[in-house]
Amino acid sequence: MKSLQIGISTCPNDTFCFHALLNGEITIPGLKLEFTLADVEQLNEGMLAGRFDVCKVSAHAALLAWDRVGALSSGWALGHGVGPVVLSAQPRHVLTPNSRVLAPGQWTTAHLLWKLFHDPPGQLEQCVFSEIMPALQRGAAELGVCIHEGRFTWEAAGLHLFEDLGVRWAEISHTPLPLGGIVARRELDPGLCLQVQQAIADSLAWAHAHRESALESMRRHAQEESDEVLWGHVELYVNAWTQALGKEGEAALALLSKLAGERGLIPSGGTLEVLA
Repeated sequence: MKSLQIGISTCPNDTFCFHALLNGEITIPGLKLEFTLADVEQLNEGMLAGRFDVCKVSAHAALLAWDRVGALSSGWALGHGVGPVVLSAQPRHVLTPNSRVLAPGQWTTAHLLWKLFHDPPGQLEQCVFSEIMPALQRGAAELGVCIHEGRFTWEAAGLHLFEDLGVRWAEISHTPLPLGGIVARRELDPGLCLQVQQAIADSLAWAHAHRESALESMRRHAQEESDEVLWGHVELYVNAWTQALGKEGEAALALLSKLAGERGLIPSGGTLEVLA
């Protein structure tokens, strides 16, 4: 039986979408799916290093690797008017070239958006996403670009909203914001990519039909234990674009690539192809 190395994040929208595949409710005949669950930046690095056949990655990383990977249509996270939030330790912080800004990884879409909208971007440093809010609370940085559960928990943590990058994107683009999605190595057989894409779509449909069962995987891997926060993530980022990227999702990816290329943040001229 052929093995397929698949990487997904521990984010609730991923564990919701992939619960049925992780637990054998959905299978692909003749294929053994070997999953790795990790922080999104670890997945980005693993994909760029060629360690995965299929992987959930940041849109930033996918656009950078357009010549080595292609997108699968199902499993993407896009939001309209929502996305990473930039938090501050103090209210009404003013960004200066000396502001210490924490980002959740060099290849994350959050990092790309921050640099796209802020030039100069301050004194940028990278760290694991779960360490950003505690660092702000300690006063170790002025600003932090936060992803995952941070969007829902910053007020309870006593932090302040500096900027919502999803709102900023919507204001300039009038398109959904492509945060991350599933890519596959270009060397994979096209028929195999189609099988995997369909299995992801089937797994997502299974999760919608068995929400309480899917919640088990979400609880097991999330940083935040509140069911309300977990479901909030699903409500925001599991939508029609997760079922199928579609023309609107593809156009949003192309626009992100164009704007980032014009700013020199990614090499210009490449196109991320949708394989299946």
